[in-house]
Order: sequence, then C-alpha cells, then structure tokens
Amino acid sequence: MLFRVLPGSPVPLGEQIAACVRGAIARGAAAPGERLPPAREVAESLGVNVHTVLRGYRRLRDEGLIELRRGRGAVIAAVPGVADQARLTVAVHALIAQARELGLSDEEFLTLVHNSLAAGAPDSDATGTP
Repeated sequence: MLFRVLPGSPVPLGEQIAACVRGAIARGAAAPGERLPPAREVAESLGVNVHTVLRGYRRLRDEGLIELRRGRGAVIAAVPGVADQARLTVAVHALIAQARELGLSDEEFLTLVHNSLAAGAPDSDATGTP
C-alpha cells in the first residue's frame, strides 16, 4: 500500500495517513482481511513519528474500517460494506472540505445536513436533478 503525506498541508499527518488507507479501501485496492503495514514501518518510510501513524490507524478503527489487534497489527475490517463505508467517508470528508472553502461554520454545515436529512432522501442523482 502506498502512503503519501504532504508535510506543508493544513490537514494533519495522521488524517492524511488515514485518508490513504480509506482511499485504498474505497477503490478496492485494499481488501477486507488484508494487513496494513506496521505503524513503525510506515513512520520510517514517511519520516514521521510512529504515534502519528497510530493516530491515523485509530481514526480508521473508530470509523469501523480497520481492526487493531494487539500483537497482530492493523487489518482491514472484514465486515459487509466496508468499501461502501469507505467511499461514503471519503465523500463526507470532501463535502466538509468544500463547506470550509465556502466559509460555512461547523454549525451552519450541520444545520444544512440536518435539514437535508429531515427533508428526506430525494429520488435524484448527485446533481440534484430528478
């Protein structure tokens, strides 16, 4: 698995590492049951602290995308729909980034999402056309 980080990015390094794994799962390049490289190995290859890698791995665990097993490392979760969940998470992160670019506060963004959910799921494509 290829990990790439941009040290000058405003996105924290741990999140960048999580995004690499999330993207690989979403694309099908990483399959359920597949082991992730050890955190120490990833840290050395990227020139970052091992705790930074572990922070990214914990985020993925919290999202339900990987399992962290003491002594056995990180493994892509073998649950139905893990790739779909990863794709949705990638889309949500992109939506959050877009909202921030537009200057929306977290509260404004959450209100927009809440109102959209309350209105119900439209029978339309991603462009909003029926």
